[in-house]
Amino acid sequence: MQGSKVIILDSTLREGEQTPGVSFKVEEKIEIARKLDEIGVGMIEAGSPIVSDGVKEAVKKIAKENLNAEIISHIRPVKSDIDVSIDCDVDRVAIFIGTSKSHREAKLKMTKEQIQEKILEAISYARDHGLKVRFTPEDATRTETDYLLHVCKEAVEAGADRISVADTVGIMTPNQMYDLVSKIRANVNAELDLHCHNDLGLATANCLAGVQAGATAVHTTVNGLGERAGIASLSEVSVALKVLLNIDTGIKLDKLSELSSIVERYSGIYLCPTTPIVGTNAFSHKAGIHTSAVLVNPATYEAFDPSLLGRTRKIIVDKYAGRHAVKAKLDEMGINVNDDQLAKITTEIKNLADKKRRIEDSDIVTVTEKILGQKVSGESPEMITGLVSIMTDPHIYTTNIIRRIININGVSEAYEISGEYDVVAHIQAKDVAALNECLEAIRNTKGVEATTTTIVLKKFQRKEEAKGLRKIFS
Repeated sequence: MQGSKVIILDSTLREGEQTPGVSFKVEEKIEIARKLDEIGVGMIEAGSPIVSDGVKEAVKKIAKENLNAEIISHIRPVKSDIDVSIDCDVDRVAIFIGTSKSHREAKLKMTKEQIQEKILEAISYARDHGLKVRFTPEDATRTETDYLLHVCKEAVEAGADRISVADTVGIMTPNQMYDLVSKIRANVNAELDLHCHNDLGLATANCLAGVQAGATAVHTTVNGLGERAGIASLSEVSVALKVLLNIDTGIKLDKLSELSSIVERYSGIYLCPTTPIVGTNAFSHKAGIHTSAVLVNPATYEAFDPSLLGRTRKIIVDKYAGRHAVKAKLDEMGINVNDDQLAKITTEIKNLADKKRRIEDSDIVTVTEKILGQKVSGESPEMITGLVSIMTDPHIYTTNIIRRIININGVSEAYEISGEYDVVAHIQAKDVAALNECLEAIRNTKGVEATTTTIVLKKFQRKEEAKGLRKIFS
């Protein structure tokens, strides 16, 4: 598979919207679809139009966008579902039905023969009406192999040109996935898709194994959204295929972070900083032994260059930092010190870091000035401070909204208050551009309905505060 082409099918608008708490507006779906198309996704699963009028409207409008990506409707093997898809003018229908024993007996209450008859009838009907067809044997990885191969062959003979190998509950290991896809590839004359759930954290690994066995398309969602623990992440799969297997997916990797942020905002599901590829900390280095090596040769602690994604590495300065990291930070700030001064500054920073959760640039400047006994050149400009009064959606718990806001870069504190507004956020930004970026992130937070921003011009503080009175600003 070295150097070959693999199609990315993104299901954020279908599987992703099945994430608990996620419900995209029609306009949001259209914007996400445009962005997916812009970054090079080959197929977009726009939704299941039989779910609701809103979903049908979105599928229909996305199909009319004239995108380069193939637009797919995800449906049951039912004629009425196919008719709705025809009305939406999609390029392809993805017809699914459970094939494993548990699905046959507990969910469908159908025999193997009845399921097969339903599959063939639906595929034939769709093909007769000019639609391309992908057949998905749901829970394929727990289906008896002989029966799975049989229904897949029958589906292809009826007109399906793609088969989706669905690891519906994420129970495969990479070796097992490789073996299963190899067996299907050898017996079924169709293109193979992979739909891997992440219940055991193996979705991306299983996708790579399936591709190595001959699969030609991988199903993903932005930020790994989906039922339960979600499915394989678009960013993880596309980057891993490129870096590890030298496989071209056509994805513009430098656009992944932007797309991730859009889906974060619209879904209300916010990423952990340690999320691979698109997480805030993905290219941050903290431990002294790491930073000193990375400053000499980044490859010592990086699997690939962050510039591949349009990102840059970040050296974190705190109690774990060594002199190399502190020196690099001072150089970045235009501050020159000798070895003795550097050693003292590093020690002071470590001592300060034992008392503070985070060391800011201003802390480094203050420590440096203390050691040098003078003002230093290259000092960061004074921070802009703002207070943002926020009205929230009364149907969403204010605490949940605050949890989202407090994680926005630039927000140092947030308070739930009484009165006309519900929340006040304290923000600090290095310049107007950063301030606006922070404000935009707050306004786009799910549950925020209106904001009013006040810029702090001067701050006055009593030398001795009244007993029990909490400081507003540190």
